[in-house]
Amino acid sequence: MDTESLKRSLLTKFQEVSADRLQKIQLGVLDLEKPTADQAADEVARELHTMKGEARMLGLAAIGQLAHAAEDVLRAERDGRAATEVATDLLLRACDTISDLLEDSEGAQSGTPASQEMVEALSAASGHPIPPIGGVKSASQTAVPAVPPAPVVHEVVEVVEAAPDLSEPIYAPPPAPPPAPAAPPSAPPRGHKPEHAHEEGHTTKALADRSIRVNVEVLDSLGLLAGDLLVESARGRLRASEVEALLQRFSRLGDRFLRLAEQVHVPNVLRNDLERIESDLHMLRDDAFRFVRRNGDGIETLHGNLAMMADHVAEARLVPLSTVFDAFPRAVRDIARAQAKEVDLVIENADLGVDRSMLGDVRDALVHLLRNGVDHGLESPDERRMLGKPAAGRLSIRVRADGDMLSIEVSDDGRGMDPQKLREVAVRKRLLTEQQAAAISEREAIELVFRAGFSTREEITDISGRGVGMDVVKKKVESLGGSVGIVSRQGRGSSITLRLPQSLALMKVLLVRLGDDVYGMPAADVVAVMRVKPEDRMEVFGTLAVKHRGKPTALVGLGPLLGVNGGNRFDKPPAVVVRHGDDFAALVVDGFVDEREVAVKPCGGEFLKGASFIAGTAALEDGRIAVLLHVPDIMTEVRRMARPVTQSQSAKRLRVLLVDDSPIARATESALVKALGHSVDEAQDGEEGYLRAQSQAYDLILTDVQMPRLDGFSFTRRLKTTAGLARIPVIILSSLASPEDRRRGAEAGADAYLVKGELGVESLAQTIDRLT
Repeated sequence: MDTESLKRSLLTKFQEVSADRLQKIQLGVLDLEKPTADQAADEVARELHTMKGEARMLGLAAIGQLAHAAEDVLRAERDGRAATEVATDLLLRACDTISDLLEDSEGAQSGTPASQEMVEALSAASGHPIPPIGGVKSASQTAVPAVPPAPVVHEVVEVVEAAPDLSEPIYAPPPAPPPAPAAPPSAPPRGHKPEHAHEEGHTTKALADRSIRVNVEVLDSLGLLAGDLLVESARGRLRASEVEALLQRFSRLGDRFLRLAEQVHVPNVLRNDLERIESDLHMLRDDAFRFVRRNGDGIETLHGNLAMMADHVAEARLVPLSTVFDAFPRAVRDIARAQAKEVDLVIENADLGVDRSMLGDVRDALVHLLRNGVDHGLESPDERRMLGKPAAGRLSIRVRADGDMLSIEVSDDGRGMDPQKLREVAVRKRLLTEQQAAAISEREAIELVFRAGFSTREEITDISGRGVGMDVVKKKVESLGGSVGIVSRQGRGSSITLRLPQSLALMKVLLVRLGDDVYGMPAADVVAVMRVKPEDRMEVFGTLAVKHRGKPTALVGLGPLLGVNGGNRFDKPPAVVVRHGDDFAALVVDGFVDEREVAVKPCGGEFLKGASFIAGTAALEDGRIAVLLHVPDIMTEVRRMARPVTQSQSAKRLRVLLVDDSPIARATESALVKALGHSVDEAQDGEEGYLRAQSQAYDLILTDVQMPRLDGFSFTRRLKTTAGLARIPVIILSSLASPEDRRRGAEAGADAYLVKGELGVESLAQTIDRLT
């Protein structure tokens, strides 16, 4: 490598290393305001000193000048000659200026008006004037001609194991001119080496890094290739089993031939030939099975090595989340200061990795959440003191691995969300009607923040008020095959959890069958597999559901949903229970194939591009292509199908008492009544229901029949004979459907009798309208 090429490669390396170093400096500068200020100041001083040395060695005078001026400010802050807050602001601004110079090769050498202005501000704060560029030059500046840094390329750049001795004049023809006298530097700390020796040692160490930078597209190609090789090795295993089966057939044929030879009289002249044939058959069989065993062992070893290679490629694609998180403390500090708020940001487990291709989307989503946390979630210091909270709000990011998924939780200890206020905003912005807003649950009200155009801010500011933010977060996360969950408690804060796959190249999937076609679902979204028994089926909101772990779960045929077949053909069809966020669905399929790790490929061909519910494809060992399903899209459609269609219901919101001893029945019926826009109180039997009816006012009572302590008929009769309660309409909901049971209900005084198995939204709505 010639001198100029070597210098360009080192300049490129300097740009890359300095970008990471600036992040460390900014984090350390922010810690100057914390109890660990001494340790942070030492770290910042080391990083600035190293950057200054590297910049001067490479002829980047403006960056070296800025780093030198920043060192003086840091020293002044440590000596008490500069206020910490002023020093922090100046040092952060200096980092921004250096970052700009890294992208401006000419400015990095000769300086810019902005960099010179920054140097003057730093000099004024520290009280140490800095010589202008070109006035007093260092030896390295004189010896090293200006060479613009080469742009960052995507090729693999190999860095030599031992960097050349940068004390030698390798960039300029010898002999180098003698150094001009420089301004006397400030005294170094006791025990430190001379400045130039310290710089050279750090420079050599930094530039001798043995790491390489690889274009992510190369890793993508390697990941797909590793997946294809895994599929091919699986095909090899399949072919090996077919060869073994063929040899077994030959062996059985040879055995039949030998048995036949024993039964048939063979002349003595042919006896020797027959014995040689028998010996050859035995040897052939032994050799064949020896080959099968060796071939099988080889294929298994190959498959294991390829699987290991695929794991290593997937691991190589992972980037620590700290590369994104390191910029957050300063961003949060700037937003908080703009709003006169105090915020402590806590980040846990930032060393966990995420797929490189997802990094940008994860960063964008978290930026929205942090801005919302500071702007909407946390109160002002005065307000927090009045509430008995610490003046500084707490904002935290917690990361943890959950199998093949990554969970990122962003929480605050602020004011939390008010469901009623969210309902009012949704009505005011015409996202919901008043009746719809009254019918939704607290959880659904909180999830209104994910609606496009929703914002509780009345005025538009630089930070919020445009109704763009949380809906972007949800779309970005779901586009990656993840989900978003939100929990909020008034006065105590909110917590938003992003659940994302760690890798998009290789994915563990459950393969299911629809007809002759194979479909895959991410294993991380699969909760269970089951057989749907007729007795477990029920109707909720007029939609078919199945009981899973004691809770009603929407039951949907996957084939009809995708439009590929007309439904299952079994009395007890197989189903896959999937989860997205807090929603569950049981998807009926024709059968299960296998669970395996596959290489995900983008949809090929115009007929799949942009298709609903499709996330990609994967090749299988038998030559078929599995279509990988996008569970968030499927769950959106399931929710749309399961949403009740209400007709013109009573505009009055009724207060309803529901009496039933079955928790599942209460949950189902309560949801049904709430969907009609009414509020519900629950009781577990007639005795408890009667006490509630006496103590509180209700517009309507729904009751089961078969209950302990006091059954529905007796409960209704007691209500109708009690003054003040007789006027309340009573509807009996029962699985008993005989004429005799209906007659007993009427005799007890019930105003209506509905059979649970026939209960639907429309029939219940019509009955309530008629009675109220």
